[in-house]
Amino acid sequence: MHGGRNIPWTGFFFAFAAFAGLLVMRIDFWLALAVLLLWCGTLWLSSATPPEVNRREDTGPFTRDSLAQLVEHSGTPILFTEKSRITMASRSAREMLGAHIVGQDVRVALRHPEAIALFDRGGSGSVVIHGLARRRDIWRMSRQAMGGGTALVELINQTAEADISRAHTDFVANASHELRTPLASIIGYVETLQEGQDDGKTDPATARRFLDTIHREARRLQSLVNDLMSLSRVEAEKHDQPAETVSLRPLVERAARDAAGAERMKRLQLDCDVDCLVLGDAQQLEQLVRNLVDNALKYGDHDKPVTVTLIPGDRSDVELQVADQGEGIAAEHLPHLTRRFYRTDPGRSRASGGTGLGLAIVKHIVERHRGRLDIRSKQGSGTTVSVRIPLKPASGE
Repeated sequence: MHGGRNIPWTGFFFAFAAFAGLLVMRIDFWLALAVLLLWCGTLWLSSATPPEVNRREDTGPFTRDSLAQLVEHSGTPILFTEKSRITMASRSAREMLGAHIVGQDVRVALRHPEAIALFDRGGSGSVVIHGLARRRDIWRMSRQAMGGGTALVELINQTAEADISRAHTDFVANASHELRTPLASIIGYVETLQEGQDDGKTDPATARRFLDTIHREARRLQSLVNDLMSLSRVEAEKHDQPAETVSLRPLVERAARDAAGAERMKRLQLDCDVDCLVLGDAQQLEQLVRNLVDNALKYGDHDKPVTVTLIPGDRSDVELQVADQGEGIAAEHLPHLTRRFYRTDPGRSRASGGTGLGLAIVKHIVERHRGRLDIRSKQGSGTTVSVRIPLKPASGE
């Protein structure tokens, strides 16, 4: 190496050998010299050691400022403590607990018995804390001793996992209850019929009435199982945006008529003068329309019509409205209507054959289609359910 260069001596040797060979072959001297100079110049330029770009020397251990910058934007709340006093806190920690915690004793800043016990024990460890920031929050606090009285504290929010687990538990409990009710009715009437057949005390009219009840409860059970399966399928696919091109007007008209059936067709009013194309799952969109129309016909005034309307929105979406003229829904029920098995009037819902899953299925279908669901109601004035669905993008967009 010479002057910051790795000189390729072998390359220069071959260059001069080639120059001599050209002279022996009686090539013009000046041409041979030009070849030699070009070859040597290329070798000389390529021998230069490339400069190091943005070379950074290790300046030693992390400073407090560099450590603070490292954790500042962490999505997980992180604290550093020194002899039980908070010396640093990430932005997410300050937002959760307040900016005033920096410099405070950790026991005063957290004010939670489990957290205080963790610090009193010393060393490393973790605890689960309920109600650290808000009443229903659940956090796992981990403390890692770093020596010299310094420790790193990490707070991991486990509220969402607990909510999901609770929702699954509630769903299983509600589904079990809903399934058990018609099953108990079916079993009870079957046993009564069997006993009557054995002693000959059941007359044909009573037997027919019992059989009608069994049939009704079995159909209710079938509807519930079908809705549970539909909900399961929609939830499994909710992250997969549909890619099928669907013409909305004929789909809405067909599904609305199917929901009404011959016996309720006279109450159905269709106002679908516009047509548009959307990216959707035709089967799920038909189910959405059937559920909304069936609900409106069941719970609306039986002497007044149910109106199904397609309204062109802006250039990016279309709105489907299903409106009844029934009793309406009290304001306190509106935020809960799309919950599974939620009913404003359980007795009336079960008597009409409702499973309590119709609007939950609608909500998940709307979410899968990247749409928006809105329910407006006023007692005495009926209920209007609106669904906005994005239009199919034009070619080139």
